[in-house]
Amino acid sequence: MSTAQPHDRATEDTGRRRWGRPRRLGRFWRRLSDGLEVQQLWDQFRSEARTSYELYRVDVDGEDLGRIRGPRGWMRVAHAWFWAIAMKLSPARRVLLVLAVVLGIMGEWHFIVRDYDLDLNFRGVGFLLLFVVLVLELADRVTMKRDLQIAREIQRWLVPEEPPRVPGLDIAFTTRPANTVSGDYYDAFLLDDAGNRLLLVVADVAGKSVPAALLMASFQACLHSCARDCGDMPMLAERLNEFACTRSLGGQRFTTVFLAELDLTTMVLRYVNAGHEHPVLRRSDGGTERLEDGGLPFGIDPEQRYQSGSTTLVPGDLLFVFSDGLAEAVDAGDHEFGDARVVDAVRGLSDTHTDAAIRSLIARVDAFVGGTRQSDDITCLALHVE
Repeated sequence: MSTAQPHDRATEDTGRRRWGRPRRLGRFWRRLSDGLEVQQLWDQFRSEARTSYELYRVDVDGEDLGRIRGPRGWMRVAHAWFWAIAMKLSPARRVLLVLAVVLGIMGEWHFIVRDYDLDLNFRGVGFLLLFVVLVLELADRVTMKRDLQIAREIQRWLVPEEPPRVPGLDIAFTTRPANTVSGDYYDAFLLDDAGNRLLLVVADVAGKSVPAALLMASFQACLHSCARDCGDMPMLAERLNEFACTRSLGGQRFTTVFLAELDLTTMVLRYVNAGHEHPVLRRSDGGTERLEDGGLPFGIDPEQRYQSGSTTLVPGDLLFVFSDGLAEAVDAGDHEFGDARVVDAVRGLSDTHTDAAIRSLIARVDAFVGGTRQSDDITCLALHVE
C-alpha cells in the first residue's frame, strides 16, 4: 500500500486552505447579505436612507437653515441634525453618544510621565461606546419587532383568510402592509342566514403602522356589530361615521371606506363611497365605470349624510376595489403609479380569475416602483361575475 509523502500532504493541506477561504467568505457574504445582489442591497440602502431622512427632517427647520451661508451655516446644519438624531435616544444613550463623539475626536494622545511614554487611544473607547449604543438600540428594535409580529398575527384574525363561497361569483382579496401592521381593512361576508345579501368593504385609516392598526381594529368591531342591524347602506355608513368621529382625534385620523351590498337574487349592487379611491367596474363588453357616490371619509363630520349609488352586475363583469397605496406607489424619481394606470391595468386584464387579476396588478406596480420602498399599505378586493 502506498502512502502520501510529507510534501504531498503539505501541498494538499495548502490547497484545502486556499480553496476553503473563498468558500467560507462566500458563505459569510450570503449570510450577511441575505442572498441579495449588490444592486438590490444598494436600492434597499437608498430606500431606507430616504425613510430615515424623512423621519429626522421633521425636527429640522430647513427654511431657517437654508438662509445661513458659509462655515457658520454648515455648523448650524450639523448642530440641528445632531440634535434631531440624539433626541430620538433616551437621556442615558444621548450621554453615551456625546462621549463617543468627543472621545473619537480626541483620537490618540501621547504623554510623558517621569520619563515614561504613555499612549492613550481615546478613539477606540469612543468606538466601543458607539457599539454599546448600537447594541442597546438593536435590543429595543428586536423587542418592538417581536411585539409587532404578535400584533400582526392578531390583525390577521380580524380579516378573513378566505373569501365566502358564493355560487356564480369569484372573489379574492389581498393586503400588503407598508410596515409590520396595517391601517387597511377588507372584508366580505353574508348579511343574512338565507345567503341573499353579500357585504363588501375596503377601508383605509389615515396614517400607517400601530395607530392606524388600532383604529382599524375598532372599525372592524363596529362594522360587524352594526352591519346586520342597518337596513341600507346610507344608514350603515352614518352609524360607522358617528362611531369614527368619536375616535378620530378631531378628524386627524379619518377613515376612507367603500361599502357595498350585493343582492344575490337581483345582482343589484348598492354602495357608499366615503372618500375612498373610486373602484373600477369593468363591464363584460370591455367598458369601465367608476363607483363614486357617497360622501366624506368617516371621522370628519358627525352630521354627514351619505348618498348611495347602485348598479346592476351581469356575467363577465369585474369589480376591482383598492386602497390608495396602489395608485400612490412611487418610483425612484418620486413619480406616482397613478389612478389612470390602475384603470388601464384593470381594462387590460386578460385573466378574469380574481386571484390572477390581483397578482397581475400588484406585479405591474412592483415593476413600476422598482427597488423603491413601499410607502403605504396596499389592499385589493376583486369580484368577478361568472
